[in-house]
Amino acid sequence: MDSISQMATRPMGSIINERQLPGVFNGQQPQTLQALMWYIVIVIALVGCAVPVDTPDDTATSSVDTSSMIRILFLGDSYTIGEGVVISERWPDQLVEQLRQRGLSTEDPMIVARTGWTADELLTGTLQVGPRGEYDLVTLLIGVNNQYRGQDVVTYRQQLRRLLDQAGRFADGNPGRVMVISIPDWGVTPFAQGLEREKIAFEIDAFNEVNRQEAEQAGAIYVDITPASRRAARDGGLLASDGLHPSGRMYAEWVDLILPQVLDTLESN
Repeated sequence: MDSISQMATRPMGSIINERQLPGVFNGQQPQTLQALMWYIVIVIALVGCAVPVDTPDDTATSSVDTSSMIRILFLGDSYTIGEGVVISERWPDQLVEQLRQRGLSTEDPMIVARTGWTADELLTGTLQVGPRGEYDLVTLLIGVNNQYRGQDVVTYRQQLRRLLDQAGRFADGNPGRVMVISIPDWGVTPFAQGLEREKIAFEIDAFNEVNRQEAEQAGAIYVDITPASRRAARDGGLLASDGLHPSGRMYAEWVDLILPQVLDTLESN
């Protein structure tokens, strides 16, 4: 879930001996350190007096508004926090990187998520964290633990409505800047071996029908990544080493589905 940030250091440049510096001072090659210092002072003074002519205004030529950065809030559970992968492979971080590669100045992802959270626990956790400010986009991927714990879809619907209302407030009251992402099907993973996979799939579909309906009713965006998650039944490389959570490669496939919707949202809102 976590990765260790590594810092690289650069060696300092070597000091250049005065005898290696070509130059002229009063028509003579500088022979002493004092002469070289006077030479540098005069050059700096002349450069300081120079006034650039017709220098273009950077803000006038740039197509990207650098005065404000895009802010995205990611709400969820283990799928959002990236259980089993390094930080750079989490789908929120991959999404932000894709935006930056397109020239969109974007803040590091703000994530409120924890492994094992249900929708109700996410609501409580978000209230405790209290993300500050307004966000250009708020994503919501939650519900797998409601299903895993055997909770009913009626309770999930009630919790999800409260989360959607909360997410809308973080998005400056604009539900069009809220994105609901479907629940992946963990029943295709090795973790579900010996369990009723068809029953799990049926329940996941039922929960996803609820979040699709509620997203539509709230005016939020909906992205269905569940079919992509089911490809893990045939491709083990789409899973992390724990045999349950997605790998960075699967998260990249999710981003391929999510990114176009994000770009449309940022452009229209």
